[in-house]
Amino acid sequence: MGLFDKIRAEFIDIVEWREQEPGVLVHRFERDEHEIKMGAQLTVRPGQRAVFVNEGQVADVFEAGRHTLETANLPILATLKGWKYGFHSPFKAEVYFLNTTEQLDRKWGTATPVILRDADFGMVRLRARGYFSYKLSADREMISRLVGARQAYRVDDIEGQLRAKAVSSFTDALGELQIPLLDLQAQYDEIGGSMKVKLAGFFEGLGLELLGFVLENVTVPEEVERAMDQRASMGAVGNLNQFAQYQAAQALRDAADNPGMAGNMMGMMVGGQLATGLGDVLKQPAAAAPATAGTPCPKCSATVAEGAKFCGACGATGAAAGSTCVKCRAPLAAGAKFCGACGAPQQVACVKCGAGLAAGAKFCGACGAPQGTGA
Repeated sequence: MGLFDKIRAEFIDIVEWREQEPGVLVHRFERDEHEIKMGAQLTVRPGQRAVFVNEGQVADVFEAGRHTLETANLPILATLKGWKYGFHSPFKAEVYFLNTTEQLDRKWGTATPVILRDADFGMVRLRARGYFSYKLSADREMISRLVGARQAYRVDDIEGQLRAKAVSSFTDALGELQIPLLDLQAQYDEIGGSMKVKLAGFFEGLGLELLGFVLENVTVPEEVERAMDQRASMGAVGNLNQFAQYQAAQALRDAADNPGMAGNMMGMMVGGQLATGLGDVLKQPAAAAPATAGTPCPKCSATVAEGAKFCGACGATGAAAGSTCVKCRAPLAAGAKFCGACGAPQQVACVKCGAGLAAGAKFCGACGAPQGTGA
């Protein structure tokens, strides 16, 4: 190789990123301290963007296409290097290729359970998982803050931080939305939307654009799942008495198909019905004893049955025991002929046979003689 051939080999005339590896966000073009030839061909493939950096300062940016590197299309680099018009000498600059394709199906999840306070179940530990997608957006921030002098920048270099932020946003969203645990599965879209809003600013600060975010699933411990199933079953049953009758009918049908268990089933059902009936009887209030018709005893005020000649409480005797005034029904003392309350006479004698009559009687109950006629 001649001297001039060796010199020409030290000048780079093609700048491109051909072998784009999966998971690489930023690739630095390797020039091995060689200078880039003025007039070299720059090839930027679809899904890429080329950025020229001079001594740590982001200069010119090229989108997808084939470009000839000249002073005219490197205005910022020309200014930084102090080139004059008509400059044709080789130059040194770092060239970074950015992968601008969407990074799909990036997983996130809770490494440890998140504690939620629920009104129905108390303190509950939740786990969640989902996925998101993003792409590079702000070139200058990405190059200056994250890349530096690295040869390549991969998704693994940043996604640990993104996943941790996603879990933090999930916790914040649950606390702000205050969604009951039983309604959580019906609110995945609302929770995911709230999380995406919280994460968008964080992604932008890293030079990324958050394109999609999904909350895929939220799980609870097994014991909480069983409690939730029982609560849902109780709600589905509705009327427990009707449900018990339905179960009994189902049991009878099964017993009819299996004669060996029919007797046991009937015994169980009869016993259950007797227990239920006895329970209903015990639950009913005791019937009140019927009120005894009578009048108060003039001595002790206890109730004396109509026609009784003795008081069952104190033993007071006399035909008038327990009698009341024929006019105002006030209690009378034994042998009283006039009412102490209204003064009405209580008994008169028949004008013919002398039998006792109630005051105001017009005929004798013993002989039938009319009264007050002198018969």
